[in-house]
This record gives sequence, structure tokens and C-alpha cells, in this order.
Amino acid sequence: MFIFISIGSVQIVKAQLSDLARLEYSFIPSSRSDDHYTRLKALVNYPIKIKDKDYLIVGGEYNRILLNLEDEYPFNTSQLNKLHVIDLNIGYTFKANEDWRLGFKISPRIASTLTHSLSMEDMFLNGGVFGIKDRTDAEDIDKPYRLILGLTYNTTTGVPFPLPFISYFRLVNKHWSYSLGVPKSNIKYFYKEKNIFQSFVALDGYFANIQNPIQINGGVADNISLSVAIGGLGYEYCFTKHLVAYAYLGYTFRLNNQLRDDNRNNLYKLTDLNTFYFRSGIKFKI
Repeated sequence: MFIFISIGSVQIVKAQLSDLARLEYSFIPSSRSDDHYTRLKALVNYPIKIKDKDYLIVGGEYNRILLNLEDEYPFNTSQLNKLHVIDLNIGYTFKANEDWRLGFKISPRIASTLTHSLSMEDMFLNGGVFGIKDRTDAEDIDKPYRLILGLTYNTTTGVPFPLPFISYFRLVNKHWSYSLGVPKSNIKYFYKEKNIFQSFVALDGYFANIQNPIQINGGVADNISLSVAIGGLGYEYCFTKHLVAYAYLGYTFRLNNQLRDDNRNNLYKLTDLNTFYFRSGIKFKI
């Protein structure tokens, strides 16, 4: 229903597989207006070894979204200038056999304008189960790969059952790899030891509760959402094997920022004009 629905679940899976900490900045200027979108993200994951190959992973993620709505609108935009998305991530992964690792996660979420005290409308629940076949370190095959299959559940979809996803990574040779899946697919080129270039397509977005609903177009807007599809180029610099800085520059080929009522129906379109996209950060990974 919304393209950003499954993004959080897949990002959490990938982060719990590799990222222990991340700081990130994203920026989307609005075409033909003074509006722009900024997101600041902080993420941390802590793996706790339970058995020889079993891990409990506890983590959290905070996103501060700054909308900066400078154009004229038929309602007060002050409470929409700052949105908060806070996740608590709890996962468990274990080795099922020599080929497959299984895991599950649960992610309570707060996504809201947070202009006053929390309510149940500010809270959402994400979760999923996953199977991971990771042969990226295999020496008996020419092209190492990793396959992730899963089912995810998200309370913001309006769909009362889990949704499937798939992610596939393959190393073609020492210079090239590709990854197919959601929220991101890419082709990477490894230049020397510390430099990685890539082309990518990706999905991004958010969904949050408006604590003071807005009267607009004969309805009441209780939620705000952004869904965006991007294509572009990226660069990673590896300070060490575990510490990586990255930057992505792209252009949106689908952008939809809307106010929605309590049934997720569209009430007011803030913008749908495609524009440039920039994201950069630094991460510490396994």
C-alpha cells in the first residue's frame, strides 16, 4: 500500500547482520519551492553471544525528520516541522545447519510529531522472521553470495498479515558485486583496497502520527507520510575493515509526501515533485 512500509524491516535485518553503529544525514530539497526535507539518523546494535553461534541482538534507532515547510499552506504547519521515529530492536539469530541461519526480530516503534504526551496512536509494531544463507566467505565456489528470505509484519500497512521479501547479494569477482532486493539494489565496483563505487536504486520514507490532527479538505489528517524512490551513484571509503564513510547522490523518480486520515486515505498532497537526493554518514560494521 505504501512503498516505505517494508523498508524499516529490511533495513533492520541488514543492520543487525552487519552494522553495529551508524550516524547518517539525508537531504531532499523541494523543486520549485522553499521547502526541503532533512533527516538525522543514529543507530546502534549490540550482539550478545548466547551459545557458540547463537546471538541475541539488542539495539535502537532514532530518526529526527525536519520538514522545513516554508511555502504557504491552508493550515498551520508548525507542528509538522519536526517528526520523531524511535525504534527498539530486539533480535535473535541462530545457526540452523551448515547452510542456513535463522532469526527473528520485534521492533516496537514510536513515530509521531511528539508535540505533547505519548498516546497509543504514536506507537506501532514491526517484526519478522528470516532465513539467511550466507556463503560470502565460501572458498569452494567461484562467486560467493548471500540470500535472505523473510516475512515481515508492520502495523502501518493496514494489511493484517505478514508480507514477504527477498534480498540477494553476489560477488562476481574481486572488483564487482551486485545486490537485488528491497529497499535497495546496487552494482558495486571495488577500486583498490579502500574505495568502493556503486550505482543504486532505493526506496525511502516514513509514516508518523500527527498528535494534533489537521482539518483539511473536509476531513481530518491524523497521519503524515513520505514515500520516495531514488536512483543514483554512491561512494564508500573504508578507513579500516570495520569503519566506513559513505555518500550517495541521486534523483527521485517517485516522490509522494501526503497528509492522510485515520484510514490511510490521502487528504492533502504536500509535494510530488521529483528532485535531488543526498545521503551521507559513517558506520561501524562487523
